[in-house]
Amino acid sequence: MSRIRQWKTRRNAELGLLAFAMLLVAAFGATVEANQFDEIRPNFWVPAALIGILFLGLHVVVRFTAPFADPVLLPAVALINGIGVAFLRRLDIARAIANDEPVPGFFAETGGRQLAWTLLSLILAAVLLLLLRDHKVISRYAYTLGLVGIVLMMIPAVLPGSISEVNGAKLWIRFGSFSIQPGEFAKLALVSFFAYYLVRKREVLSLASHRFLGIDFPRGRDLGPVVTVWLFSLLVLVFEKDLGTALLYFGLFVVTLYVATERSSWLIIGLVLFFGGVYVAYLLGSTIGGPFANFYDRAELWLDPFSQENYTRESGNSYQLVQGLLGLGTGGLFGTGPGAGSPGKVPEVRTDFIFAGLGEEVGLFGLSALLVVYLLIVERGLHAALAVRDSFGKLVAGGLAFTLGLQVFVILGGITGLIPLTGQTTPFLSAGGSSLMANWLLIAMLLRISDAARRPANSLAERTSGPKKAPTQLHGAMTEVIKP
Repeated sequence: MSRIRQWKTRRNAELGLLAFAMLLVAAFGATVEANQFDEIRPNFWVPAALIGILFLGLHVVVRFTAPFADPVLLPAVALINGIGVAFLRRLDIARAIANDEPVPGFFAETGGRQLAWTLLSLILAAVLLLLLRDHKVISRYAYTLGLVGIVLMMIPAVLPGSISEVNGAKLWIRFGSFSIQPGEFAKLALVSFFAYYLVRKREVLSLASHRFLGIDFPRGRDLGPVVTVWLFSLLVLVFEKDLGTALLYFGLFVVTLYVATERSSWLIIGLVLFFGGVYVAYLLGSTIGGPFANFYDRAELWLDPFSQENYTRESGNSYQLVQGLLGLGTGGLFGTGPGAGSPGKVPEVRTDFIFAGLGEEVGLFGLSALLVVYLLIVERGLHAALAVRDSFGKLVAGGLAFTLGLQVFVILGGITGLIPLTGQTTPFLSAGGSSLMANWLLIAMLLRISDAARRPANSLAERTSGPKKAPTQLHGAMTEVIKP
């Protein structure tokens, strides 16, 4: 009975947090209407109720398929996703008012499409939870997933720019009005492959050849994997023309390697390799141009976005970055209020620069609160990684949590001028289906792993989901599955 009580308590807490998150989304929508129409219309609550129903459906799936999962993950992500849909609808309303057009319906324009993408994403997350009852099953397909991840990562690089290039970065596959960003799904496949590979090879990669300044460095012949991934990341940097994507893939491998081996020397080697490669690419872009020219131009815009030359050039100028920075500055500490700013002046405010548009209206404090929610999601993912018993699950959960955190850093760093602009989209906030679907699959995996980490032995959930399987060796030569 205590286990049943524990299960119900967690899920009821999740339901309560989910309801609170939807109240915040409804309050955001009400404030938008007050500022846009000078009144709050009677149906202001409908968008929040619609998206709340969708999240309630996923909550029911989690309640029966992952009853011991972390109760904070779903409400935290639902809050960000809900704010994203509400802000996109706010942009639709402002555009309609500016053009003297009728106010778009709840299922129209960008906000309506994002609501539809949310529905599809939650369905995919629910299907994953229903079909994948044991996360260790993924390890059987590790090499296949690795190959799929590499193919998805490189497809945009080999396609013509007319099909794959948007705003200077080749990250997309576009056919007419349909577009998809395969790199969003590649990161999920590569996390599983990296985790499986490093569980098998961690003993070798943990060996030290010499000690310098109190740090044990690996043997030279063990540098092969990190050098290989480094070369792939540089190919992404050069041919897909995006620093953020290259940093995401390489950082994912290096951090997973560090978690597997507990050797800080791998972090040092990774940082030296990546930033050394980026600097060489910058020098080559300034001297010989060619495939390195695009990265050089982006770096120049980043170094001095307010210069007259960079701001007024005909193509590839710094107008977008400057407008984003001005929007953030206009917002100040408290912001102008939802619906009271002018985020439409920022190019690509629905996708790449949604943080800048939100920052103008919710201010530094509002953006900080949003970042705290992101940090909470990452922390819960890392907590699941620490708590789960098997090594494969630890690396998968840790890799997925770090990937989400690094992606937010890359986007926010580009918008604030900390690093050159990237083509990445903000998880759960930006308009578009690829990022939303991939990241909801990421959350579903974290829910599955956290359920395994928190589930008591011989629990009711295990008995109702089928016969209990004894721990077995994973695919290939892996010798350790269940870690004491």
